[in-house]
Amino acid sequence: MDKPRHLSMKDYLVRTMAVKLMIPEKTIDAVISHQFHSANEAMMTNNTIEISGFGKLHFNKKKAEKKMVDLLRMERLLQNKIEIPEHDTPLNRMKLESVRQNIATLKPKLNNEPVSNLRGMEEQSASPSEDQEPHQTNQRAEIEHL
Repeated sequence: MDKPRHLSMKDYLVRTMAVKLMIPEKTIDAVISHQFHSANEAMMTNNTIEISGFGKLHFNKKKAEKKMVDLLRMERLLQNKIEIPEHDTPLNRMKLESVRQNIATLKPKLNNEPVSNLRGMEEQSASPSEDQEPHQTNQRAEIEHL
């Protein structure tokens, strides 16, 4: 069965799976959306993610650096374009905002900045062994400081 042109790949997969598995399309769509959202969040904090049955995805820093250069160039061009009254259109403003969002997303990855906890999970409390040996933790901290 070929994918109809009017459907996106995601919609096609959702419909096909819903028919084969006899599960409502909304349920399958929710699962797929959740998986891609989770993969996107994981990629923001890690350089590699593995999706079982699909493969391993790697963050390519060289490509990201080239992309950042292109995005910064595009931002300057659009900013200059918007400064001219006849080119200050809603479309150009949307493009500029999109470029700025892409820059904001890519910048922490390239600068190895810590990303806030995207999943909203709480940190685990210290294990009993960590509570019993505080002097060893202090020694490790001193060694790492040197």
